Amino acid sequence: MNRSGETWHTCVVTSANPYRDLPRVDDLVEEFSGALPGPLLLDVVRIALESARKEIGEGQDPDVHDEVARMTRQLARRAGVPVINATGVLLHTNLGRARWSKRAVAAAGVAASNATNVELDMETGKRSRRGRYVAELLGGLTGAEDALAVNNNAAALVLALAATSSGRAVPVARGELIEIGGSYRLPDVMAISGCTLVEVGTTNRSRIGDFETAAQIHRIGAVLKIHPSNYRIDGFTEQASVAELAELAHRNNVPLIYDIGSGLLDADTPWLGGTPPEWSRDEPAARQAIEAGADLVTFSGDKLLGGPQAGIIVGKKDAVAELRSHSLTRALRVDAVTLAALNETLTSYADHDVSGIPFWAQVTIPPEAVGARAAAVAESLDAVVKSGLSRIGAGSVPGAGLPTSLVVLEGRDDLFECLLAADTPVLSRREDGNLVMDLRTVDFEDDRILIDIVMKCR
Repeated sequence: MNRSGETWHTCVVTSANPYRDLPRVDDLVEEFSGALPGPLLLDVVRIALESARKEIGEGQDPDVHDEVARMTRQLARRAGVPVINATGVLLHTNLGRARWSKRAVAAAGVAASNATNVELDMETGKRSRRGRYVAELLGGLTGAEDALAVNNNAAALVLALAATSSGRAVPVARGELIEIGGSYRLPDVMAISGCTLVEVGTTNRSRIGDFETAAQIHRIGAVLKIHPSNYRIDGFTEQASVAELAELAHRNNVPLIYDIGSGLLDADTPWLGGTPPEWSRDEPAARQAIEAGADLVTFSGDKLLGGPQAGIIVGKKDAVAELRSHSLTRALRVDAVTLAALNETLTSYADHDVSGIPFWAQVTIPPEAVGARAAAVAESLDAVVKSGLSRIGAGSVPGAGLPTSLVVLEGRDDLFECLLAADTPVLSRREDGNLVMDLRTVDFEDDRILIDIVMKCR
């Protein structure tokens, strides 16, 4: 009230801008510097601020700092982080399939950080053929006259078909028209290579006579046999043998191409120094395919071979030379780093010592050794131990399993996401409401780490 008795009203001014307290872009970038490469971090900050503005407009109170922290961690993990594989799947496609041996890793590091003689003859100083040493190793291990490495087995098959059969027909047993993960379908691969697929036989029975009929009707460029490595047909079945198909192919002056898929070098597994493991009994091997008359045998470097991603072609000298001179070979060839890792992987087989190759180290762990570890881990976690089977994985050896012991946290499949979110992620299994872990695929030195991660999530 003033001196004249009039009443004065006080006006309180409030902020008209609810966004004024949002942090500045530059401040957030500085705060999270190093969490991501600069351009990616800037994008994350801008997206987080835009989301915060939207939430404020809806009457919410967002925490921009927490959102930037969450997004940067999520994006950083996409670049690839070490994961503890507790699934019991030895060759897990989503986890990169075969892990390299320490020898392969070291050799790859040397090749990546130095100039190497990848295509240099060290005696003459002139250009030489890439991958000659790999070819020599593969010749000794499989009995093949020559060999060639490309970037994966699909590429190996495309190259073999393109070089031998473009514009011609190729008969294949109907039961071998495979489809595997990643939209790989054999009919599509054959079409890309320029050849014409001719299905012979029925789904469960394909006789040599079916192939002979196809060869009489069509102008064939090759005969193709595919090992259906990710499924099995049992019961009333029949298929033409490799020897029969080779004789037919050679009678028609074309090669027999045999895609064995998974990369078992020799059915006798001499590198193990004993009886071949039971799970490998029905798996085709490169040496035996060559001995049976196949001209070109293709397989993966990162499955049963236990090496880097590669497609390997072994076979007759003239047949491999035809592939090597094809224009696709340059587009599909492997680099010096892959060759270095492959050299060391194959050398382990030549030395009959595969103990350093993680796949063979895991697949040969005795069931009682896995059981002892499982019992110790289960005791620490108040879990139970149950019998189970480990799987080879990566579309290899369908139906085969290795006896193992499983650590089971009953009724706790809710821990699955928490284990994946750990700083060292753990990939486990969820079965019937339980959380299941198979230590066959976990390194022994990681057992304690695994226990600590599970305890933090409980």
